[in-house]
Amino acid sequence: MNNNKLNMARSLRLIATDRQRTNILRTWEQNTIAYLVQRVPSWISSDGLTAIGFFGNLMVAASFGMGAFMDSYWLLLSLPGFIINWLGDSLDGRLAYYRNKPRKWYGFSLDVTVDWIGTILIGLGFTMYAPGPWKYAGFMFVVLYGWEMITAQLRYKIGCQYSIDSGIFGPTEVRLLLGTIITFEVFVNGSIQYLATAACFFILISNFSETRNLLILANTRDAEDRRQKEEERKAMQKENA
Repeated sequence: MNNNKLNMARSLRLIATDRQRTNILRTWEQNTIAYLVQRVPSWISSDGLTAIGFFGNLMVAASFGMGAFMDSYWLLLSLPGFIINWLGDSLDGRLAYYRNKPRKWYGFSLDVTVDWIGTILIGLGFTMYAPGPWKYAGFMFVVLYGWEMITAQLRYKIGCQYSIDSGIFGPTEVRLLLGTIITFEVFVNGSIQYLATAACFFILISNFSETRNLLILANTRDAEDRRQKEEERKAMQKENA
């Protein structure tokens, strides 16, 4: 029992490296990730997990296509797709830190690129399923999620602390929200049009809030940079006096 607790504590410490979480489900999610990384087979690499996560996004996109041309019950294929995506996307980088084989900038670049492509595919899938002008909700989701990703990268650049969350709302919450909306559509046909639009509006409000926080952080960083430059200038004047 003590060994299990020690292993869990070590795992939690390693997976938290270089990342700050603020989402609602962070405690449950971090504990789950810490548990799972200890049990990933040695032959599965971080890149392999990234590929698994991308396959999950393909399943979600495909579920929209099959729902549009076959039967709406195919939309339920998105649920295991979201679970598979969560497994791959949540464990890939954390596994590298757990195994003490991190590739910080490679992993960061690959993860962002694959996530963006997956988001585009899901948005395209939605446009195949949604009728008429409701297709634009899929386009807006891609745009808004892209905005959220850009904000996260800028926050990393300015604050030197990487967070994949937008306040209390992170990728896991987005998956749960989308899964709920899609499941509701299976039983109440046409509801996805209104719920997806409402979700886009919610993400829009969240993005405005996070952008405001980002600009405050940027302004603080500028003030700190000016202060440091002024101190350096005064120090040089003293040396030359």
